[in-house]
Amino acid sequence: MTHLAWEKLSNRYTYTEFRQLADQLLAKGQTTGQDHSDAMIHYTELNVTRMKRLDKRSRLTEETLAALQKIERPLVWLTLTEAWCGDAAQVIPVLEQMAASQSHIDHFLILRDEHLDIMDAFLTGGARAIPITIVIDKESNEVLGHWGPRPEVLQYQMMEVKAASLAATSQEERTILTDQAKIDAQKWYARDKTLSTQKEVLEMLETLLKH
Repeated sequence: MTHLAWEKLSNRYTYTEFRQLADQLLAKGQTTGQDHSDAMIHYTELNVTRMKRLDKRSRLTEETLAALQKIERPLVWLTLTEAWCGDAAQVIPVLEQMAASQSHIDHFLILRDEHLDIMDAFLTGGARAIPITIVIDKESNEVLGHWGPRPEVLQYQMMEVKAASLAATSQEERTILTDQAKIDAQKWYARDKTLSTQKEVLEMLETLLKH
């Protein structure tokens, strides 16, 4: 996908609107997407708590703020997400803080399952992994690049778990591996304190905008 008419997308949310949507759906016993099972509702409840915590406690480093202030090109960050996604709850708040600190960056969110045509242009190893943030030139709608679904170190760990799961001899073993991986991922995010996300997004932007 070389260009993306982001301004014409239906159901495009600001971060605040997305947070409100998650709250409204939870009040009705629902979440985003089609799966409103108890498990998905539980994940969404956890994610709302995580986003609230990060909104209050996470801070951009001085290096991040200084690097962002050098950006002069008007950009749109378009993030594919869902309210039940545990990685999204850890990544999107810091992306929003980064975008909010730079007047040349507008950040919007769209739901993956409502925009599969876009999602399928940004697959991770053939999978519809989220969150994915697409960087778009605001004036020309040219797609410059993308980042996600999680920092590289954690992505490598998750790929190892996926390989182990595929090699597992029973569904029970696969479930144990997957459930533990989710717990370990959240612990990793807590230790990392958003630093890897900040660093990798800045490195991406430096590469995309150096010409």
